[in-house]
Amino acid sequence: MLAEKGIHRVNPGETPDIVIVNTCSVTELADKKCRQTIRAFARKWSNAAIVVTGCYAQLKPQEVASLPGVEIVAGIDRKLKLAAYVDEWLASRTPMMEITPAKEIREFNPSCSRGDRTRWFLKVQDGCDYYCSYCTIPMARGRSRSASVHAVVDKARQAADSGAKEIVITGVNIGDFGKGSSENFFDLIKALEQVNGIERYRISSIEPNLLTDEIIEWVSKSRNFMPHFHIPLQCGDDEVLKLMRRHYDTTLFRHRVETINRLIPDAFIGVDLIVGARGETPERFESSREFVESLDISRLHVFPYSERPGTKALEITPVVENSVRHDRVKTMLAISDDKLSRFTSRFIGTVRPVLLEHSQKDGFMHGFTDNYIKVKVPAVPKLANRIVEVRLDSVDGEEVNATIIG
Repeated sequence: MLAEKGIHRVNPGETPDIVIVNTCSVTELADKKCRQTIRAFARKWSNAAIVVTGCYAQLKPQEVASLPGVEIVAGIDRKLKLAAYVDEWLASRTPMMEITPAKEIREFNPSCSRGDRTRWFLKVQDGCDYYCSYCTIPMARGRSRSASVHAVVDKARQAADSGAKEIVITGVNIGDFGKGSSENFFDLIKALEQVNGIERYRISSIEPNLLTDEIIEWVSKSRNFMPHFHIPLQCGDDEVLKLMRRHYDTTLFRHRVETINRLIPDAFIGVDLIVGARGETPERFESSREFVESLDISRLHVFPYSERPGTKALEITPVVENSVRHDRVKTMLAISDDKLSRFTSRFIGTVRPVLLEHSQKDGFMHGFTDNYIKVKVPAVPKLANRIVEVRLDSVDGEEVNATIIG
């Protein structure tokens, strides 16, 4: 939209007139990093107008507006209007704040973008109705809402016409797609399968109670949906899950993991985990650790619990000290490293399809196998954005050295 108005991205060495910052506010650390980023841009480009949008802007607009260099603050539902706001600011040079209270946001428009990456990201849903006790996302993103299957499929077709080979399906709570209508997430993925030109789809984070056995079985037989799942667990102890107001227990979570492994033995399973939440006593942490260790999964994404203003979690006791939270992070990360190493090592010597990324570094290209193992191969630029067969040769940290076959 900015390009249509004659605004172009700066080239190396150029000084920008406008800087757009899309913010996160999922943790206190995210807020801090956003502030640091904005201040750094203001110091580096003192004459640039800084435009801030995203969750931090939505939750704390006055705080954002007070930061140096910020001229436009736009809420999460105003991103598609940023080009118009920039026009207005260029004409008036008057600071602007455009925020809709989250509870009043009803509109949703699907979007599909690539940016600098080879993979495309198709946003099909926004908002969340779950109100987990530790989370500010409903306050920032509003009620769950989504587009129609037809509108999303149309975006996927446009991406295919632009050369997209792989699409990641994203949203805040994508399994809730279609809520309030006659459509659902299963309808969506079946329709996307029919889009010509898209060779790969990945389902981003999906709640375990919404990742049904029916969906898993369908993915196991799909031509285009990759053997790759990302499922938030958050804690492996049922008492803490109740305090978190999650919508499942460890029995259901184990069932989902076992179903995936039974139907799709090669599947990558990533799991989100919060440690040190209020109420996570030493005994409950040990219960969570034992449960996580027992799961046949591929990797953990571990986060220390972060106190968020306005959340129900602030009423829970006992409080876990910061030092203990970080020790627990280290414990879970060690488990994650072991699981990732075991998963990756299973496939050394095998041949798998990889979509090679456009970017190159130190003479190598990178890409992901169908089951989400990151590989690097000697660069062959003409193979960018193409799916090629590679032999996985050796583990190199979190990636694998591979050889292109043929």
